[in-house]
Formats: sequence, C-alpha cells, structure tokens
Amino acid sequence: MTSYSNFALLAILSCVIVIGSIVCGAEARARAFFVFGDSLVDSGNNNYLATTARADAPPYGIDYSPTHRPTGRFSNGYNIPDLISQKIGAESTLPYLSPELRGNKLLVGANFASAGIGILNDTGLQFVNVIRMYRQLEYFKEYQNRVSAIIGSSQTKSLVNQALVLITVGGNDFVNNYFLVPNSARSRQYPLPQYVNYLISEYQKLLQKLYDLGARRVLVTGTGPLGCVPSELAQRGTNGQCAAELQRAAALFNPQLEQMLLQLNRKLGKDVFIAANTGKTHNDFVSNPQQFGFITAKVACCGQGPYNGLGLCTPLSNLCPNRGQYAFWDAFHPSEKANRLIVEEIMSGSKAYMNPMNLSTILALDAITT
Repeated sequence: MTSYSNFALLAILSCVIVIGSIVCGAEARARAFFVFGDSLVDSGNNNYLATTARADAPPYGIDYSPTHRPTGRFSNGYNIPDLISQKIGAESTLPYLSPELRGNKLLVGANFASAGIGILNDTGLQFVNVIRMYRQLEYFKEYQNRVSAIIGSSQTKSLVNQALVLITVGGNDFVNNYFLVPNSARSRQYPLPQYVNYLISEYQKLLQKLYDLGARRVLVTGTGPLGCVPSELAQRGTNGQCAAELQRAAALFNPQLEQMLLQLNRKLGKDVFIAANTGKTHNDFVSNPQQFGFITAKVACCGQGPYNGLGLCTPLSNLCPNRGQYAFWDAFHPSEKANRLIVEEIMSGSKAYMNPMNLSTILALDAITT
C-alpha cells in the first residue's frame, strides 16, 4: 500500500507553479496573510504613531511601485511581506492601523508589525510609542472580532487557521536593548548566553499565544548578521570587520530559536512553526556579495558617516544611484534586492535555510489537505 508520504509527494509533484503561486487543479484561492514583528516587516503602522521609528520621508520608497514614494516600509521598495504576498498570489497586507483596512480588505489579512519593538517589552523604549509584541497579539484578537462581524465566527476561525503567518522579531533585543549602551541594564542582569536563553523562553510564550489565537502555519525568521550591518560596522567594527559580540549574539540565538520551534512542533504534534534561517541567507551575501550581484555588503545605499551607517536615511543622506547593487538599503535594513533573495530561500530553500520545509512545500501540502 502506498504510504501517505509517497501520496503527498506525488500530489506535490502534480501541482503546477504559476508565477510563484502553487495551483493544484483549479486556480488556488489566495490565503490570508498575517505579519508580526519589527521594522524588517513593518509596512507602515508606525506612520500612525508618535514615534521616531518611522520611514515616511524620502528617499524611503524611492523604488516602491507604482508610487515611488515612502510608505512606512524601511526599504527602497518592497519588503519581505510584500514579496511573500506576491508569491502566494495575494495583494500586500495593509498595516493594521491603516484606515483603509476595512470591509473585504480585512479578509486579505493584516500587518501588525511595528519598527523598534522586540521580544521584550523594554526593548526600544527610546522610540516611545510603538506596538509592542503583546499589543500586536491583542490587535490580532481584535482583528478576528472585526472579521467575525463580517463573515461570522466559524468562517473567521477557518480564515485564521488556514492563513500564512510571518513573525520577525529578536534583533532589536540585542541592538536596541542589550548592546544599546555600555553596561546596559539587561547586560548587567544577564551574561549574553543567559540573556539569549531568556529571550528564547519569552519568545516561546509569544508563539504559544499566537497558536492559541488560531495561527497554524507560522514562518519564524531568525536574526540577520547583527554585527555586520553598516550601523555596527560604523560604531563597533574594526577595519571593516563585523562586530564580534553582536555576531556572537546571533550565533547563539538562531540555533536555539530553531531548536525551540522544533520542540514546539513536537509538543503540538504538527509542523506549525517553520524556522526560516534568514540569517544564513544574509550571511551568504555578506560573505560573498559579488556572487549575488552586489558591489558591497558593507556600505549602505542611503546614509551618512562611515559605511553610511550612522542614523537612518534622510533627504540629506548620501544616496547610491543603483539600489540593486547594495545589500543594505540603510544602516540596518536590507535593500529590496536583498529582500528578494531572502524570499527566494523562504520559497525554495533547502533544510539548511527552511526547517522542516520551505514555503513552496507548505503551499503544496496545504493545497491537498484543504
């Protein structure tokens, strides 16, 4: 008798990839998409908040199609959620605070992410008014109540259970907390390995709450090469070398995060949480930028000071003419081209990049079980 795994494999192989979307038989209906996290995935929530952590002035958005204007994304163009939406055949999710997010737009999903936040509530305090993780989850519950008023509670439950979820958080807990200032409160409280353990345990609680709120397919990204971003090269690096302690933090955090996700899946008895090793992808083009068509992975396209790594991008900043040749858009954030490379690995990467499976496999499996 053919095993289920063989049947699933045959079914997956019978699916056809059309413009990045997987279709089995009839055209697949786009699923809802929810986004949680920090500035790497914020699509404009902070535009509606009194905070300094915002990207609503030029030249942010210079390559954003079709307007070429700032949107609140910390990018020259599309960010990771936009590109994932394109891959699953959906329109980009709107920021939850956007007044446009109402009616049928709600059924597309929502982006709850907010620049400056971390796993911990005390991360990013300098940005004052941002949507911390506990509040993002409260908004997710509120969102479900709003949708229930439109399509009923049963259909809302199905929409959420069948949705794709992305969460990107953790980097700020190092950059804007532990290492923010010498002898920070958190660094006095914990040696780095113990701080990482604490972050992982707190992250697990957040993910469990996300599951309790109905999330059943969750892409969880690790941190990038924290010590290699232009900001850290400018402030802590020596002779263009990555900042060692921040690199050590990422090297401790990412493997523990992956192990925690696999343990959560074993506890739940199903593959809910998918470890997206975006740090590995980012390290690939930091270590060999030319292989990916970049002229540099050290200097930001937009900024000022050494490596264009001081402060955020402003209308007065240095601005490179060809954004596609730079791995970093500003002092902290990848360029749109780098985001595209990251999403390609999310879609089709091997187990070293996507554990236990990549997004193409998820889409194919879910297409035969729904």
